[in-house]
Amino acid sequence: MDKHAALAEIEREMEIDAALPLRPANLVFGEGNEDCAVMFIGEAPGAHEDRLKRPFVGRGGQLLDELIRGLGWRREDVYITNIVKRRPPENRDPLPGEIAAYRPYLARQIDIIGPKLIVTLGRFSMNYFFPEAKMTRDRGKAFLIGGRTVFPVYHPAAALRSKEMMRVLKGDFGKIPDVLAGRMAAELPPAAATKAEAPSGRRTRNQDGKGPAKAGPGFF
Repeated sequence: MDKHAALAEIEREMEIDAALPLRPANLVFGEGNEDCAVMFIGEAPGAHEDRLKRPFVGRGGQLLDELIRGLGWRREDVYITNIVKRRPPENRDPLPGEIAAYRPYLARQIDIIGPKLIVTLGRFSMNYFFPEAKMTRDRGKAFLIGGRTVFPVYHPAAALRSKEMMRVLKGDFGKIPDVLAGRMAAELPPAAATKAEAPSGRRTRNQDGKGPAKAGPGFF
């Protein structure tokens, strides 16, 4: 089965999965280049996305498009999706149970697309991969997990509300080509780094130079 057919099958399964939460809203599966090197992952669709059944098409999406073009790319060159594939009521934050319910589908989506680099947009997307990460501490850094590089940045919608966040987001976006090309060294995942700094003196698998820390179940 090719990538397009495999992704279409996942989308079909999600449409008929009665156990998935937020079913009154439309399914916003994701779109873009299925053979991309870079995949952008946000948290959940908003009102515009729910209406058009497309990810990142509101004001935050317009900013994301502008930032992608600033790298010399087009929206069609990358793949864009969210952790939760339906809009939470009133655009509230997705709940832990909602994220858990959609997690297996996103893991399969990532596995099929196989991006070299995942750029997480916002706190919820970052914490999907790194539960112990903090946005102010860990954004703009490259982390190697499960054989892929993950690069957290602020969510575009948040940057629209803050000049400082906008400045930081644009600066972090400017690093993406270097991260993709391997010119920016990947760090230990935040959770692994916390353990490595523990006073016990025990060394992680990464510290011994035997490979990257593995992701927990359901990440990829």
